[in-house]
Amino acid sequence: MTRVYNFSPGPAALPSSVLETAAAELLDWHGSGMSVMEMSHRGPEFMGIAQRAEALFRELLAVPAHYKVLFMQGGAIGENAIVPMNLLRGRSSIDFVDTGEWTKKSMQEAQKYARVNVVASSAATGYDRVPTRSSWRLDPDAAYVHVCSNETIGGVESFDTPDVGAVPLVADMSSNLLSRPIDVAKYGLIYGGAQKNIGPAGLTLVVVREDLIGQAMPLTPSAFDFGIVAAHDSMYNTPPTWAIYIAGLVFEWIQQRGGLVAMEAYNRRKAAVLYDCLDASRFYRSPVQPENRSLMNVPFHLKDPALDAAFLAGAQQRGLVQLKGHRVVGGMRASIYNAMPIEGVQALVDWMQDFERQHG
Repeated sequence: MTRVYNFSPGPAALPSSVLETAAAELLDWHGSGMSVMEMSHRGPEFMGIAQRAEALFRELLAVPAHYKVLFMQGGAIGENAIVPMNLLRGRSSIDFVDTGEWTKKSMQEAQKYARVNVVASSAATGYDRVPTRSSWRLDPDAAYVHVCSNETIGGVESFDTPDVGAVPLVADMSSNLLSRPIDVAKYGLIYGGAQKNIGPAGLTLVVVREDLIGQAMPLTPSAFDFGIVAAHDSMYNTPPTWAIYIAGLVFEWIQQRGGLVAMEAYNRRKAAVLYDCLDASRFYRSPVQPENRSLMNVPFHLKDPALDAAFLAGAQQRGLVQLKGHRVVGGMRASIYNAMPIEGVQALVDWMQDFERQHG
């Protein structure tokens, strides 16, 4: 069997060794005679799997003791509603830093529950950057400040944690969580879908400071109330058990590779290979300002969009798949998450250079 280089933005490629372990354990997990997919989520076998997954996640991200780690469902889009339902705490507005399509989705959902303040936006420049912190017009009475640390569609990443004072900072980190170290203590809440760097679709991770828990709006469904979920160790309802199991294997894989410091170094090496190719070419163009170029999602455009289909067809023939850009921005997009090896990035660059020689 030949594995392709999968540049999908999500569900994304998983480490081969993780898939091999899951395959070997599929019918009989550690002598239990059961697949993880068949286990009771309240049985000792799965409880051990979940506890180890949380412990590894906490260790990798250095999560402080006064933060809860919640395994939830609904993805980041679900959290766009769940977060305001839990964090408004009697306040009436939320500050948003608008950096692209996923921020806009967050704002559209949040405005059902509160007034949305766009305190800064890069819309005027085509979402090619993160607005500088000095340009943000923050409201000290806002319930929280929301940022998207990596815009999966636009390929814009923020590498600094902004100081927003006493107002809690909330971050959608769906597409760069566990790609590099972060200081969790600077955030009130971090959330993200698992299907980029962590595991299969269906699992959502939430890291939330304990003092922000327990004041959910009365209309909040019980399964989405952070206080209830935390009190039941993410087992209030049946969690996405298979996804949690795979996530635990991914956490082990990251740990074995040296943790997040080593992962960031590797991700920067991979990204540099691709961005160096783009910068050296007049045939391809990166739409993002260099200081905010994502390490995870690299959009680029060909000089002539009429060549897009031929580029994608040739890439497919070479085992380079899922490179078509999002319909909102067009062009190409290479998602090079943790599991993408540098050999895959180099194979893409080789094809890009071959294609340029043929059509440039």
